[in-house]
Amino acid sequence: MALERLGKALNSALKKLARSGTLDEALIKEVVRDIQRALLQSDVNVRLVLQLTKKIQERALNEKPPSGVTAKEHVVRIVYEELTNFLGREAVPLEIKERPTILLTVGIQGSGKTTTIAKLARHLTKRGYKVGLVCTDTWRPGAYFQLKQLVEPIGVEVFGDPNEKDAVKLAKDGVDYFKGKGVDVIIVDTAGRHKDETGLIEEMKQISAVVNPHEVILVIDGTIGQQAYHQAQAFKEATPIGSIIVTKLDGSAKGGGALSAVAATGAPIKFIGVGERIDDLEPFDPKRFVSRLLGLGDIEGLLEKFEELSQETELKEEDVEKFLRGKFNLKDMYAQLEAMQKMGPLQKVLQMIPGLGYSLPDDAVKVGEEKLRRFRVIMDSMTEEELENPDVINYSRIKRIARGSGTSAREVRELLTQYNQMRKMFKNLDKRKLAKMAKKFGGFGGLGI
Repeated sequence: MALERLGKALNSALKKLARSGTLDEALIKEVVRDIQRALLQSDVNVRLVLQLTKKIQERALNEKPPSGVTAKEHVVRIVYEELTNFLGREAVPLEIKERPTILLTVGIQGSGKTTTIAKLARHLTKRGYKVGLVCTDTWRPGAYFQLKQLVEPIGVEVFGDPNEKDAVKLAKDGVDYFKGKGVDVIIVDTAGRHKDETGLIEEMKQISAVVNPHEVILVIDGTIGQQAYHQAQAFKEATPIGSIIVTKLDGSAKGGGALSAVAATGAPIKFIGVGERIDDLEPFDPKRFVSRLLGLGDIEGLLEKFEELSQETELKEEDVEKFLRGKFNLKDMYAQLEAMQKMGPLQKVLQMIPGLGYSLPDDAVKVGEEKLRRFRVIMDSMTEEELENPDVINYSRIKRIARGSGTSAREVRELLTQYNQMRKMFKNLDKRKLAKMAKKFGGFGGLGI
């Protein structure tokens, strides 16, 4: 997930509460110091960190837990609530009210704006909206062709003219074109500015006057950390209808700084970019984001992913149920891994399950497309008995399977190790939390846990 290093550090701090015999002032202060250290290492502003952790410490020392809640659980709740408030309190969704809704995107050069627009188009098409993109970037060679290449596989049309140098004319003509096509959403892409917020805001105003957008979206590079504050602040002051997308949060040590800096301006963060795939754009919900960050899961997000996947594939409830209970064979494992690949990297998906969080061994869940293909070749050389009951596979069978699949005995053992690790991992899930998930899933009433 986004900010995995920060999440692991915060999760580690909270685990001290679970491992301790008693909860006293010294332990609370130690946990607060760990939280401080984790946030500072993620480039969050020192003053903001001190303000946040002071609130956490004061509440943890002075508040009495509600009836039925232990002192440790209450401290975890306090950390969750204060971090959520810190990052914006409530989700601010993107609203599509009129047809067409016109969105104007702006951003500093190199912020990942073009890729983000493609991701936003994908997000909207998955929800049933017909989308048209207008490219007005007259500065960067190949911008039109890059955008076209990104969205053609998802059936989204791009309007543009690489030979036209008038961005305002392109914007007007593009919007008129898509109005005639009857699309639901028109996204206008502008040229990125090179570290020039004044120029960016000026172009935004010029194009806004022509296309009259319902919403202006600023794309901010999450790797710039605390500097995001100045971009977000200038943008917020320039437009009352602005919203923000923070990109590149998957691999940046400064992601916490960028998110907290933007939140400090009061400008609404509506989406975050959490990976390189076209599906790696998430609506930003502080509550759900912090829940995953702390290792508490995100059931709502998981259910949404399963719902999307079930519409695109032949995913069946009973297959998912079997997988979650750890009662699956090699064929089941392959089918579920293949399906989950479409939901995103497996580790991101599994971190949405409460109690699983950051306890997953990396090698148990890192299954790339290349490895999946190799697994399929190996399984094609297995008998039906071996696929249904992998426990019967001994050394001589491994040698036979390796020869038949053109792989090595080591690769066959790797497949079996992956299978055993995943089966053990799911069997060890907290059954109470899994039961809650099953209840929310609606159709999983038969989990029997």
